[in-house]
Amino acid sequence: MSARFALAVMGILMLAACTETPQEMHSNGYHGVPEYEGTGSNFVAPGWTQGDKTSWTSEMTARTQRGQNEYNKLN
Repeated sequence: MSARFALAVMGILMLAACTETPQEMHSNGYHGVPEYEGTGSNFVAPGWTQGDKTSWTSEMTARTQRGQNEYNKLN
């Protein structure tokens, strides 16, 4: 009887693993709006103008070079 119970519990746990919520790229509620358009918040990085694609691109390039380029961090 305990073996059947253990199998039932294992089956339930295996099925519970299938209920993971989907992880989508744009789950923030701004579907269809380009990232450079901004959110309308006043708290933005200096040098970036909301709605200006050129300033968005230059800001992303600068952030990548400052914080994500391991070569620049070590040298």
